[in-house]
Amino acid sequence: MSGERYVLLGLARPRSAWFRQVAQWATSAALPAEFVKCVSADEVHARLASDRPFSAALLDGGLPAVDRDLLAGVRDAGCVPIVVDDSREADWIALGAVAVLPLDLAREQLLDVLATHGVMVGGGEVVREDVRAPLSAAWQASVVAVTGTGGSGTSTAAMALAQGLADEGSGGPVLLADLCRRAEQAMLHDAREVFPGLQEAVEAHRGARVDPAEVLRATFHVPERGYHLLLGLRRPRYWSSLRPRAFEAAFTSLRAAFGVLVCDVDDDLEGEDDGGSLDVEERNLLTRTPVRSADVVVAVGSAGLKGLYSLAGLLGDLVAFGVEADRIVPVLNLAPRQARQRAALAAALAQLTASRDGAQRLPSPVFLPRRRVEESLRDGVTLPAPLPTLLAGAYRATLRRTTSSPLEAPAPEFARVAPGSLGTWSDDTEESQRP
Repeated sequence: MSGERYVLLGLARPRSAWFRQVAQWATSAALPAEFVKCVSADEVHARLASDRPFSAALLDGGLPAVDRDLLAGVRDAGCVPIVVDDSREADWIALGAVAVLPLDLAREQLLDVLATHGVMVGGGEVVREDVRAPLSAAWQASVVAVTGTGGSGTSTAAMALAQGLADEGSGGPVLLADLCRRAEQAMLHDAREVFPGLQEAVEAHRGARVDPAEVLRATFHVPERGYHLLLGLRRPRYWSSLRPRAFEAAFTSLRAAFGVLVCDVDDDLEGEDDGGSLDVEERNLLTRTPVRSADVVVAVGSAGLKGLYSLAGLLGDLVAFGVEADRIVPVLNLAPRQARQRAALAAALAQLTASRDGAQRLPSPVFLPRRRVEESLRDGVTLPAPLPTLLAGAYRATLRRTTSSPLEAPAPEFARVAPGSLGTWSDDTEESQRP
């Protein structure tokens, strides 16, 4: 088609030689391209969000804004990200770039890359190709998200579950990740050092591909309870420093490094579709990502009037978010000992959840009795029985129920047999086989 050319976005450091050179090639028609210069990563996102098609984005690898999230944003917009960088520290291809060009790039090099990965634009045609690269890992650990209403003992239940799974010793090492905005696991574990933690793990994945074995360095081993601990945010407002794609990459690395990932998360699942705010969805990223990936979701509430009502609302939010009812484990903390009272609590919870629109049948709740948890936390010893055993047993039972199906005998299948295909039998053969 006549008039076709490449439409390129460019983002680089001030007075970059390659940036100026590409602009000269485009102006002099030495390069069949239109070069659109950007002064910030926000401008790159804004131009990609418009209806105008772009063939590729040339990004300076020396800019701090050029990271995993920017490359993913370019890919999601149907554009091809190309990094210009001489540094060998960052594996740009693993981070999402389709090619890496040197700072002293030649016109032929750029043309070869554009011919291989780019698409020419002409005649007002809008070209949007799906060039997204999903994150993957060779091994993905089982994820259990522990959430609950305020003051119900969610963080303690997450600790007990991690201890119970570590005591079983099956499925590999167990990690307890504090993903709450108001992280309290550091206080509950009496952590004298709050560095490194979640922020450092996510930051390491912004501009580099981190080996899962290196993720262990961002965690602390808790020998008294047998699991590893990833400390959370040091301030609630620091959630804004976590880039979504970098957090997803860090979460994938955690799943690749451990056998079971126990996530202590908040109960707020609101996203952009619910309230129309992207900022709210990014604020709740630490909750939405684990819950979406979880094999089992443990919802904790207190055994009381207010606790039952709040837990029923949380269960409804989880089902509305897309969590299957069979994967949810309702837990009533500080439950009474009498069987009659427990039955009344279970019936009340079932009635509350059944009264909601679109409600699904939920499993019966797990009752956690009163135990001296405060003393165990203060002394830094194992949490008292039977809390770890009850939670670990409920997790295993839910995992078996949702990942396996009863064996059924296959239906008989009949096939035609060609004459002579089964061989022959004679009296001589029978005589020769007798002892």
